[in-house]
Amino acid sequence: MVEVFKTNIQTADNAQVLRQAILKTFPETDISFDLEDCDRILRIEGRQIDPEGIIRTLAEHGFWSEVLL
Repeated sequence: MVEVFKTNIQTADNAQVLRQAILKTFPETDISFDLEDCDRILRIEGRQIDPEGIIRTLAEHGFWSEVLL
């Protein structure tokens, strides 16, 4: 399963912090960012993905995200 999110993450440092936060809650996922894209893409791949949980994790760190349709 793959889920793609539009975010407001600006820096690689922020992306790394968020990657670690997501992995704490969802350890069996593969996470990548494309901060060069105008939508600041977060891509998560795994057997089970909880989009609301991902959005909540980013919000807890002060970032906005939504599922990209």
